[in-house]
Amino acid sequence: MFAGIVLGLILIPATLGLLLLTLVSRKVVYIKVLGWVWAGLIGLGALLFATSQIMRPFTEKPLLTKADYYGSYVIDRTKFPGRQADWQYNTFRFTITSDDKLAFYVTRQDSVVKTYTGNVSTAKPYSSERLVVRMEQPTHHILATNPTVYRIPSGFYLVFHSAKFGNVFFTKGEWESLGE
Repeated sequence: MFAGIVLGLILIPATLGLLLLTLVSRKVVYIKVLGWVWAGLIGLGALLFATSQIMRPFTEKPLLTKADYYGSYVIDRTKFPGRQADWQYNTFRFTITSDDKLAFYVTRQDSVVKTYTGNVSTAKPYSSERLVVRMEQPTHHILATNPTVYRIPSGFYLVFHSAKFGNVFFTKGEWESLGE
């Protein structure tokens, strides 16, 4: 929109004015000024285009497929670091296997206390697939709803809404002891 306003209200009248001045005064300087203005604008446009193409891999969000969801997930402690996130990290994790099975683990450090199982599928409302979780009942309160998928240039993370904890953030990764 801004480019259209600049083009319509400034550049086109200025171009027509400089062309008219060149015809009336018969001085070549006005054509040279016009050439430098347009060359500068075209050069700036090319520079902006090249910069956007170079930056694209660092800023573009990935398009997810079902296969991208396969793997192990742990609590993302970077979203809300502290004792609560550490406790959740040591207590909850899950895996999604290539046969579309989900196993949610309630743990004490490295030992599993309880496992909840279910199935996953994906829905593709737009260009990227979203995770759909169907758990066997009764299930854990964290898995009561489908997660929200947040795509970021470096990958994605999942946010489940828990009635007890609010938003619970999971990221793909293997569980490792915090060394406490």
